[in-house]
Amino acid sequence: MKIFSAAQIREADAYTIAHEPVSSAMLMERAAAACAGWLRARFMADTPLYIFCGKGNNGGDGLVIARLLLLRGYNVEVYVVHNSDKTSADRAANYTLLEKEHPHLLHHIHARHDFPTLAPGALVIDAIFGTGLSRPVDGWVAGILHSISELKDRHTIVAIDMPSGVMADGSSLHAPCVHARYTLSFEFYKLAFLLPENAERVGELHILPIGLHPTYIAQTTTPYHIIDEQTIRTIYQPRKPFSHKGTFGHALLIAGSFGKMGAAVLAAKACLRAGVGLLTLHVPRCGYEIIQSTVPAAMCVAEVEEQYSIHFHEGLNPAYKCIGVGPGIGTETATARSLERLLEAVKAPMVLDADALNIIGTYPALLQKVPKNSLLTPHPKEFERLFGATSDDFERLSLLGKKAVELQLYILLKGRYTAIACPDGAVYFNTTGNPGMATGGSGDVLTGILTSLLAQGYSPKAAIVFGVWLHGSAGDQAAARLSEEALLPEDIIDSLGQVFIRLSPDKRI
Repeated sequence: MKIFSAAQIREADAYTIAHEPVSSAMLMERAAAACAGWLRARFMADTPLYIFCGKGNNGGDGLVIARLLLLRGYNVEVYVVHNSDKTSADRAANYTLLEKEHPHLLHHIHARHDFPTLAPGALVIDAIFGTGLSRPVDGWVAGILHSISELKDRHTIVAIDMPSGVMADGSSLHAPCVHARYTLSFEFYKLAFLLPENAERVGELHILPIGLHPTYIAQTTTPYHIIDEQTIRTIYQPRKPFSHKGTFGHALLIAGSFGKMGAAVLAAKACLRAGVGLLTLHVPRCGYEIIQSTVPAAMCVAEVEEQYSIHFHEGLNPAYKCIGVGPGIGTETATARSLERLLEAVKAPMVLDADALNIIGTYPALLQKVPKNSLLTPHPKEFERLFGATSDDFERLSLLGKKAVELQLYILLKGRYTAIACPDGAVYFNTTGNPGMATGGSGDVLTGILTSLLAQGYSPKAAIVFGVWLHGSAGDQAAARLSEEALLPEDIIDSLGQVFIRLSPDKRI
């Protein structure tokens, strides 16, 4: 699924109006009807309802929503925020229609002191600014947005298209914005929805289809994409009947140190459960018995001299199709030197996570030695140590994409909507996963999955897109069964099979 800019969304509207064809007024009616239907399904008609409308098309959406809900018997009051002397034609027409039928329900806000006192337990609809906002709101209108946000603990706030004050394509980090409980947007995700700085403003997001023209969507390019199941089904490679363990590759995981062998165990189990044919673990001597007893399907190579840490400086078996390194290895100097030798010796794409990234953050010159098309999986703090601090999430997203292209690496930035930047400039956002996965060990599971998929022959791009989606989907399966609070990394591993069953063309559940 593509993610379009605010300008492209306006173009999509215009293309739909010209080529369906449909009038702009009817397109507004569609959008408002989708919102009104969503509201009717969740809120009773006797709920006090206040709709704050601006002077642009977002305000027009709000006016149509008011009219449609009034026809259904809802108790609606409309407050027009005079944020501009200008108005759109469709918004003006809908204002005239509502004024003719329900003049007593229309109120006007020209200053912050005009803000009304609301009935208890009210539903508040924010339709002041939409996608087109390109600069922070100031003056008394900023005060209105603040007044609406102050209601969030006592009333339910629903934003239409965008929470007012939030810009679709740029940071609104320090700008006055409405903080919504729900956001109802149309047809596409916006970049602003996917970045942490807007989490408290957007609330629970719902994307409503309004029938924008599929030809425009198909022919318009964008670097930004949402990973959806349709995409995953084009990547997933079902097993063939005459396959054998050699078909699915031999992976090497370099993981663990004294007190951190659990990371190695989790990565190994995930690697196996994700389908690798053969797995070898390279661990310190203290981890040998642990691996042999907890992961019997894996082979184990232990350090001969090092009891508590890994130096992994011996020659590598050319049979390894992929090497994953990092979970729990520590960051001592000897390990860092060994990682440097490993990066110099390996030419094929690798998976680097956790302490491998922390070592590279300490010794930045190692970044230039990472094999091209390797997969890096930092969380935000690791990303900052690798590439430097940024002032907001949009700047960090830009830096993520820049570094992926510059270094010719796949760089995954973990989060609620994990972002994957590719060497070709594309960026993919993953929507699977849940807060229950925010626990130690979840990242080790992801490392195992990615290493497994690369070893099986998936391309680096396919492996990272599929692997992140698979990891999140398994987490969702586990949370549905156990709750987010009780979710453990082992539960993600145990749920991988259910996700594969869902993808299988012959065994869907």
